[in-house]
Parts: sequence; C-alpha cells; structure tokens
Amino acid sequence: MAKKPTNERTSKTVASIAARGLKRPGSLTNAEIRKIAGTALTQTPNKPKKRP
Repeated sequence: MAKKPTNERTSKTVASIAARGLKRPGSLTNAEIRKIAGTALTQTPNKPKKRP
C-alpha cells in the first residue's frame, strides 16, 4: 500500500468554494460539493487497524 504524503493542504480554489458554501449552501454545484468532500476525506487521519 502506498504511503500518503503528510503535508496535504487544501488548494485556494477548494478553500474558496468551501467558504462560499458556508455562506450560501444552495449556491454549490454537485461537482463543487464533490471537490470539498474529496479534500476533507483525504485530510482526515488514517484510523489504526484493530487487532483481533
């Protein structure tokens, strides 16, 4: 499994889309919502695997 880089940051484009979505949620397109969701998911820490 490939290691993820530890220095991932949100691009200015995605950050501005997220800010606009907070101000006016209805103004986002489905593609913009997917960009925000993808960014948020890649920046969450990996959960440690539970051992049985």
